Amino acid sequence: MASRVTVTLHELVAELDLYADEVLRERHGVSYNLFEFLATLAELGPIDITGLARCLRVTKAAVSKRVPSLVAEGWIATEPGGGRRIVLSLTEKGAGLVQQAGGELEAEFTAMLTDPRLDPAVSPGAIDAATLNSHLSTLTEIVIEKGHPA
Repeated sequence: MASRVTVTLHELVAELDLYADEVLRERHGVSYNLFEFLATLAELGPIDITGLARCLRVTKAAVSKRVPSLVAEGWIATEPGGGRRIVLSLTEKGAGLVQQAGGELEAEFTAMLTDPRLDPAVSPGAIDAATLNSHLSTLTEIVIEKGHPA
């Protein structure tokens, strides 16, 4: 493990993504990449392709390329927006996956926070999930407020 918080955070996120991918493939036959796409759409949808791409931190072309197969598989629906915009929304199948699999992942990750190695003096319940989430959300806001250096 790294001694720098920046590297450690990246390592943690990468390992959480890999773990989530394994769980989702085993239990639902889908990748974490698909789940992230659908979960983001669940949070923000209906939303146009450009907006979803921005939220996923990928190009508009990357989202556009996925849309036909996701529609064909029944995960999402499309409808025309103003001008050349295409608006995306979840289908019942997509919403069901996000709700079920999202709940499972939340439970898995929350359970990890009770590991006694995190704070043996307080175990079980080593880290409060709601407090951690609040701190992480605040840190995200702080980074966004700082903007991107030139």
